[in-house]
Amino acid sequence: MEQYLEIAGVVVGVVYLWLEYRASIYMWVASVIMPAIYLFVYYDAGLYADTALNIYYLVIALYGWLAWRRGGDKAQEELPIRRATAGAWIIAAAIFIVAQAATTALLITLTDSEVPWANGFTSTLSVAGMWLLARKYLEQWIVWIVADVALAALYIHTELYFTAALYAIYAIIAIFGYRNWKRLIAAENA
Repeated sequence: MEQYLEIAGVVVGVVYLWLEYRASIYMWVASVIMPAIYLFVYYDAGLYADTALNIYYLVIALYGWLAWRRGGDKAQEELPIRRATAGAWIIAAAIFIVAQAATTALLITLTDSEVPWANGFTSTLSVAGMWLLARKYLEQWIVWIVADVALAALYIHTELYFTAALYAIYAIIAIFGYRNWKRLIAAENA
């Protein structure tokens, strides 16, 4: 049963990434379904930080939907793709550092996780990446490239092979996503 859930999560994940690549606001719908599935997959695999991360994903999906839908300069205008400012990077770094320390400490002291540092690193990098995505910053793709490569390795280690393949594909597509969003910014500014 758990393998079927993992495969369903992968399918929704591919749809999500395709919609993100296109900068479609509808990616947030898939961003609710996928973590709901992966709550069960990760918990069963003993990836407790990833389990908690998927609760965060459910919440940030609602925030992202609202931010993208009404975050533009004019009322009811969709938030444009933009470059991250120094202030945005400081916030993302602060989120990562605080979350990394707290997550890893909790994993070490409260769980039987065999990979607390790796699970903490990938989970908190993903938290920062989702915040950048919710604000529609181009550079979120760079964070995701790093996170996706690290996640693929972690999932191979924990024998979640379908999910590892998904994140390896995510890393490759993130490179193309960065290039596409960069092109979309140029088109918006023209």
